[in-house]
Amino acid sequence: MTQTSNKPFHRIVVGLDGSEFSEATLKWAAAQAELTGSTLEVLTTWQSPISYGWVMPIPEGFDPRAAAGEAIAGVLKVVHDLHPALVIHSHVVEGHPAPTLVEASGEADLLVVGGKGHGDFAGLLLGAVSDYCAHHAKCPIVIIH
Repeated sequence: MTQTSNKPFHRIVVGLDGSEFSEATLKWAAAQAELTGSTLEVLTTWQSPISYGWVMPIPEGFDPRAAAGEAIAGVLKVVHDLHPALVIHSHVVEGHPAPTLVEASGEADLLVVGGKGHGDFAGLLLGAVSDYCAHHAKCPIVIIH
């Protein structure tokens, strides 16, 4: 934990993918950050499409980082309006969300992710990202169902 003017600095990291489900997760994390006087670090990831045998065409001028940022801008504004005094930092990072969130958890006081089933056995209770984070996070984790 970093010290700033003799007051502990607290950091909550939350994953946001633009879905309605992750919006609820972000709102919970924002309320928790406000209650604890923490800074909220919002992480959104994007990946280049993976293909086997043929290259997926990408429209000329398409910027996946900007598109990911635009996809979450509305919910970030809603959360900022609900918690105007809360310090919120938003980051759009290239990579898979699970290891990116685990890496970010190394300097966090709390990691917050959404959990949703995907049909496979492990996914009955948790989604793949939340399952990975639950096993590898470097700080306490809250999984919002």
